[in-house]
Amino acid sequence: MPSHCIDLYSDTQTRPTPGMRAAMAQALVGDEQSDDDPTTLQLCEKVAELLGQAAGVFMPSGTMCNLVAILTHTRPGDELICDHQSHIYGTEAAGAAALAGVSIRALMSPHGIFEAQQVVEAVRPRTRTAPRTTLLSVEQTTNFSGGAVWSLSQLHAVRDAARAHGLSCHMDGARLLNATAATGIAAADYAAGWDSAWVDLSKGLGCPAGAVLCGSAEFVREAWQWKYRLGGAMRQSGVLAAAGLYALEHHIEQLAIDHANAQSIWRVLSACDLFCFDPPRPASNIVRFSFGSASVNAEAFAARCLAEGVRVRAIGGNFIRATTHLDVTAQAAATAAQTMLAVARAMAER
Repeated sequence: MPSHCIDLYSDTQTRPTPGMRAAMAQALVGDEQSDDDPTTLQLCEKVAELLGQAAGVFMPSGTMCNLVAILTHTRPGDELICDHQSHIYGTEAAGAAALAGVSIRALMSPHGIFEAQQVVEAVRPRTRTAPRTTLLSVEQTTNFSGGAVWSLSQLHAVRDAARAHGLSCHMDGARLLNATAATGIAAADYAAGWDSAWVDLSKGLGCPAGAVLCGSAEFVREAWQWKYRLGGAMRQSGVLAAAGLYALEHHIEQLAIDHANAQSIWRVLSACDLFCFDPPRPASNIVRFSFGSASVNAEAFAARCLAEGVRVRAIGGNFIRATTHLDVTAQAAATAAQTMLAVARAMAER
């Protein structure tokens, strides 16, 4: 990879800012497993308040948040419902199967947002031969589906349909704060009525690691047991938690800038008929597109862009995903857009 690459591969590519590094170095710490790390406790309390939940537990990763939520809400042999392009299915299903013994019923939907009736139709009748449908999961914002934002009415509709059939409801909120930045709707309003929800600290917020899973006090007690069983319990985790506290204080406003940079990339590329966008326009910090020319292959396009100093991600189906974040300036976004435009034109002319 070129040394001065504009990295749009994912918002996980962010690096801690100098202020964040200083906060980490100065963090008050204790033993997390004994509830003696004051910085970690402060972070969990702050995120729980942000999501309107009773309690939170600090996790090393968002993947562990999803897995622990599944383990807490289900038992082996159960089934959960989610979108077919969601992270919990596309990259984490093996963990749910191997560790929780849970199968997944994936719903086909545009941009990762499905209807309440789809939930109702996916709930299996209780029989002695079928898995027991026990959990609904949604992504806010969507990930591989292109960064779409669930509306409150849509979230309420699928949540209420699930509850009417006795299901627990889980929100994968890895980019929940991006939804808030896009709409102005509070994270607590999005998470209201959900049994569990979490936010990632290592994506748009720019932390080196960590996420906070929230829910009721009873849910968090059980989640803590699973965290320990999975090897996720730490000691002086306040060093990492301090990065999260710093990000929540200093990096929230950056998310709107990331969205503006995604829009600037879209405006340049959408003026050329070689690019086909799905969703038609980015709603957050993710730009997803395919190509109007059969001669432009996503994998080859990503490789050519990388050679020119711009890193994007080929995600299957001949789609490219470009993700803006706090390490991508407005000028870098403009340069990346012009580079992608030139690469696509060169490939189409061959």
